[in-house]
Amino acid sequence: MLKSSGPAPSSLVGLVGKWRKTHQNKNLTRPLHFSTTGQASFPNPKSSSAPMEVEIKLRLPDSTAHQQLSDALSPFHVKTLAQENVFFDGEGSELVKNLAALRLRFYDLDSHCVLSLKAKPVISSGISRVEEREESVDPSVGRACVDDPGRLLLFGSSDIIKRVREEYNVKGLVCLGGFRNVRAVYDWKGLKLELDETVYDFGTSYEIECESAEPERDKKLIERFLEENGIMYSYSNVNKFAVFRSRKLPD
Repeated sequence: MLKSSGPAPSSLVGLVGKWRKTHQNKNLTRPLHFSTTGQASFPNPKSSSAPMEVEIKLRLPDSTAHQQLSDALSPFHVKTLAQENVFFDGEGSELVKNLAALRLRFYDLDSHCVLSLKAKPVISSGISRVEEREESVDPSVGRACVDDPGRLLLFGSSDIIKRVREEYNVKGLVCLGGFRNVRAVYDWKGLKLELDETVYDFGTSYEIECESAEPERDKKLIERFLEENGIMYSYSNVNKFAVFRSRKLPD
């Protein structure tokens, strides 16, 4: 059994409050238009060694089920992360039209930042498969790119941006906005479980995720745990980006 090295699950409300206060003047839904002014340097890009991400995604119906699962998993809590997700697309919607998503994710009030490109998502019966590449970005550079999306295209040494420019033929970028997520991480039976409380500007959703090399086997294990603890759930049929784009919580 692991000891908690971050805020306990019961402190999630306080963490969200601190996060909202820090970012209360930020509007994650405003369109920020492309500009070629200024320069940006890309610090030590590192491509993902696993281009295909396979995850179990189970949706929880409400905050009550989320709290029940948080309580049941509390002995296995490792850390809690505050995430801010900001998405970008080409001026002609080149990425969205090709089922791709370009994202900057800021962690724990800008302690670090990751640029990612996800493509060709498929989700069925609570198992998601998507191509994914990730690279680390200096948080201050990431923030500058939120204010001026064109800076992203100046990351000359980034494999992700090279693909965005060459494969998707993106000439200019706009910011789509984004959403915030509180993620509690647990080490449970050798699996890394991630319990999410995702805050959109149109509502809040709850989900448990688990990256897995054997998703069918591990999904059954997680389902059994949920059922033994009387926790309602359903299979996720869309990813968070799709929910954000639809501006409607899943039924």
